[in-house]
Amino acid sequence: MISRRKLIATGVGVTAGLVTAGCSRGSGSDAAWAQPGLAGASAPAGEVRVTVTPAADATKVSPLERVVVAVEGGTLKDVSVVTGGKTVAGEVSGDDQAWRSTGKLAYGKTYTVTVSVADSAGALTHHTSSFSTFKPSGVASVTFQASALTALRTGGTYGVGQPVMVNFSRPVKNRAEAEKAMLVETTPAVEGRWRWIDGHNAHWRPAKYWTPGTKISVKINLFGQSLGNGVYGGVNASTNFTIGPSRIAIADASTHRMKVYLDGKMVRDIPISMGKGGTAVGANGEVISYWTASGPHVVMTREPSHRMTSASYGIVDPKDPNYYDEVIKLCLRISYSGEFVHLADWNIDVQGSQNTSHGCINVGPADAQWFYDTFRPGDVVDVRNTPRPMALTDGVGDWTVPWDKW
Repeated sequence: MISRRKLIATGVGVTAGLVTAGCSRGSGSDAAWAQPGLAGASAPAGEVRVTVTPAADATKVSPLERVVVAVEGGTLKDVSVVTGGKTVAGEVSGDDQAWRSTGKLAYGKTYTVTVSVADSAGALTHHTSSFSTFKPSGVASVTFQASALTALRTGGTYGVGQPVMVNFSRPVKNRAEAEKAMLVETTPAVEGRWRWIDGHNAHWRPAKYWTPGTKISVKINLFGQSLGNGVYGGVNASTNFTIGPSRIAIADASTHRMKVYLDGKMVRDIPISMGKGGTAVGANGEVISYWTASGPHVVMTREPSHRMTSASYGIVDPKDPNYYDEVIKLCLRISYSGEFVHLADWNIDVQGSQNTSHGCINVGPADAQWFYDTFRPGDVVDVRNTPRPMALTDGVGDWTVPWDKW
């Protein structure tokens, strides 16, 4: 006797005497075990009728489709759905009259459906059919990021400025359809919205910085979904992370101070030196700005040391007043273009009174060590009172966009 929960797949042959038909799958709980194609008709006495969906020799079947086997005039004894030695899991109904797949199909595969049925006298008959699923022109995978430089750690803790960031391996054209399959749940609940940074990257954030302690769960159910231009979603993905204490630093170019707030309370007022201003021309003719960009930055990495060199943007002559090539300590990166909060003991005399850096936020030894030990990825460094605005894509610039335009 077959199990009423799952069928063990076995290989069986083909025996004449069965009637097969294609049919559409029912929907809703009442139709979960409906026998499609048999409603309103009954098999002649002594005849066993089997229907299989998808129909025999069907092509370009969606991998989201369920395989359904229904029998009339007999009892299901065994069902197997197999491709390449892999069996699709399924369940049999309580009356042994229907079977429905519970496992997923795959793209671009041919499946063989084998059914064994006992008639009213107990004699076994067998049925075999096959169908094939469609093959996309491309399949997109997704990864979760804390920034373009680092992956999001599932179960990790991040600062109040950390948005949900999803990267697609292929460009997405059907963005509205993709968003329907991208679910963000938070505890406590908070309203948020998706924004596409470009064709590969979608970010989700609330109107304001997260509340400390918020738990965030993300599920991307893209398998089988059309993303446009023949590209379909690959394996479903999920992640979760938690928001830690609120750590926000406000760096003011006009006062040359950086005030640090932990959970809303100011705990440190740090003398700093920021970008000196002015521009230079890079090796490819690009204009290099020496202003620190204004706007809310998000800490992306923490590095005990980092080599900083003007050669990265084409200034290679040691005689050039803007040339530099140094290994800098206690570095927290806040932009892709090379802005850091870091130790700068060589200009400690001007910190608090002048802006002399090439764009970074320079801090003295004791404060630099404290800041490095305290701040983490996702924490906020809000730069103010410079003439150069931060770009959305120069780091995690999500908070530079007002909520009504997000």
